[in-house]
Amino acid sequence: MDATSSTTMTRTTPIRRTAVWPRGVPTVGQAAERSRTIGPDDIDTFAAISGDRNPLHYDAEFAASTKLGGIVVQSGLITAIINGAAAEGVPGPGSVFMNTNLDFNAPVRPGDTITGRVEVLEVREDKPIMKIRATVTRQDGVVSVDGACVSYTFPMPA
Repeated sequence: MDATSSTTMTRTTPIRRTAVWPRGVPTVGQAAERSRTIGPDDIDTFAAISGDRNPLHYDAEFAASTKLGGIVVQSGLITAIINGAAAEGVPGPGSVFMNTNLDFNAPVRPGDTITGRVEVLEVREDKPIMKIRATVTRQDGVVSVDGACVSYTFPMPA
């Protein structure tokens, strides 16, 4: 299966630059999204990197016998889409998460298309720190992951 991805960003106010936010102060409500269809190669690659070879991700018979009802995608692979939306959208390049608090509400399965969305909730004026709402939604509209993150953005060279 060929996995695809894309990123979109929305901003509702003009860019205001400060010493703390040289690329522009993010605004509350500003958001970015990134979507991707998760294929078997993604699951295998993530397992090779992380070592997560839980049978819930590979053994169809075992996974079907659980409350999850079938094979599920690794949680770290699911939430990686949030990192992409943040790094490529809001807050953008140079950003790192200082804290994440995420709830996993519904499984993602191989073949699902997921959309990670980050939305600015709070922005500090004294430091390049912001609080972000983070969600991962499946193609059927079910929110699989919901929570909040705090990010720090390092200045990028000109």
